[in-house]
Amino acid sequence: MDIIGTILWPIKWAIELILVFFHWVFTSIGLDPAAGITWVLAIVGLVVVVRAALIPIFVRQIKSQRKMLEIAPELKKVQAKYKGKRDQFSREAMSRETMALYRKAGTNPMSSCLPLLLQMPIFFGLFSVLNDAQQGKSGVGLMTMQLTQQFSNASLFGIAPLHSSFQSAMNAIPAEVAVMVIAAVMVVLMTGSQFITQLQIVSKNMSEETKASPTFRQQRVLLYILPLVFAFSGFTFPIGVMFYWLASNFWTMGQQFLVIRNMPSPGSQAAKAREERLARSGKLVSKDVEIIEVEEKRVTTQRQQPVAKKKRSKKKGR
Repeated sequence: MDIIGTILWPIKWAIELILVFFHWVFTSIGLDPAAGITWVLAIVGLVVVVRAALIPIFVRQIKSQRKMLEIAPELKKVQAKYKGKRDQFSREAMSRETMALYRKAGTNPMSSCLPLLLQMPIFFGLFSVLNDAQQGKSGVGLMTMQLTQQFSNASLFGIAPLHSSFQSAMNAIPAEVAVMVIAAVMVVLMTGSQFITQLQIVSKNMSEETKASPTFRQQRVLLYILPLVFAFSGFTFPIGVMFYWLASNFWTMGQQFLVIRNMPSPGSQAAKAREERLARSGKLVSKDVEIIEVEEKRVTTQRQQPVAKKKRSKKKGR
């Protein structure tokens, strides 16, 4: 076993455990154990388990983004300080001051990619499991030879085996056109959902100060680079792996939609939209104005006590 195989072994074991468990669940309710839908639902179950486990990381990502928002004015000042200076000394000084701000805030611009990076071992692990199934190899854990054959022969829509890719279908003799079409559609959906996921953050959940900072430029680059990477490499991915990534992207889109709608970054377009919704529903309370609620039915006026005659005469004597 090579180094990569050794690293992926525990990941593959965990993946097989989850796949076999959900396969058993769906088989127990009456689905065909060899049907493609059964294994597709098992992959969806894998997505749910993995993404649920990553929720604490996602929360940490949100906190990191809030910290990046807090230091955005300081980052803008550093950028303005070295604006137009392209010598090596100025670039190094700007880099040092920027990293010092990151350390002080306890954040990092790459923290937004952490959930994506943590999923990559799962991604390659599932790729390896499908590849072993295609070659007729039993799994490293609970994936027996019988389950391996079922997984290998399982097809999406009954015509596209989960282990097939656009490249393998194109190189087949004769070429498997139906598999190529389904794989191409999966690549487009996977790339598009990845782009929309990044666009949600960049367009709606960033304040004007953050958009003026160097961090925004880095995320703008990722906005276009990551989908392109998946677009070109997706043609070599098995359909089962692409289905996992597509389902994971849909999870991310829904998760971010809820967070951006209910807990947007202050000063962002999403925050303004939330304030407008609360204002229309009468639930918006301004922090700058003290609001005193008075119930008209319970309003009572204090009766002025009459002044005694002696007191009035004394006042007249004055």
